[in-house]
Amino acid sequence: MAHNLRPFRQYSENDVVNLFAFSGDSTLVVKGLAVKVTGDGWTNEANSSPVETLGSVGASYTNVVSQRYGAKAKVAVAASGDAILGITLMDVRELDENGEKLVFNPRKAAEMGVVISGQAVPILTKGLVLYSGASNVAAGSAAYVSGAAGELAGQATLPANATRVGKWLSKNDANGVALLKIEL
Repeated sequence: MAHNLRPFRQYSENDVVNLFAFSGDSTLVVKGLAVKVTGDGWTNEANSSPVETLGSVGASYTNVVSQRYGAKAKVAVAASGDAILGITLMDVRELDENGEKLVFNPRKAAEMGVVISGQAVPILTKGLVLYSGASNVAAGSAAYVSGAAGELAGQATLPANATRVGKWLSKNDANGVALLKIEL
C-alpha cells in the first residue's frame, strides 16, 4: 500500500517549511513522503537569489520570451539513515487528470491540492497526521523512515541505520491508517 496522508491534520503553520522545491522525478512525490535537504540547502548570500530560471514554460512563439522561475533550494526523497527535514503535505504534479500541463492552469493545481515541479513544496516538521501505508505500527512506538523510498514504518521492520521521525499514537486500523505525531 502506498504511503499517503489522510485529510485529518493538526499542526501550526509555523511548523511548515515552504522554501524547498523537489529535486528528482516529480511523479514520485505524494503527500506523506519523507524528504531530506540536498546540496547546499537554502542560501541567503548577498549575491545569490533564492530563485532560479527553470526554462521555458513549454510553449514557444516568435518574439515571445516566457521563462519559468522556481525555488533554488531542493529536497529529495529520504532514505533510512538520512537527516530528515520533514514530510511533504502536497503532491508534486506536472499534468492534470486529462494530461494537460498544470503550469498553464495554476488555479487547477490549487484546486487539486498539488504543487507544480519547481515550486516550493510545503514540508511538515511537527504535528499530528493520519498516515496510511506504514507497516508494523503499534501505539506508543517510534516512527522511522524505512528503506530508500521515503516511507515510514514501525519498529519491527527497521534497518540498522533508521532515522526516527516521530511516534505512532495508534495501531493500524483495517485500512492501514494510523495516527502519527511528527517530532523533527
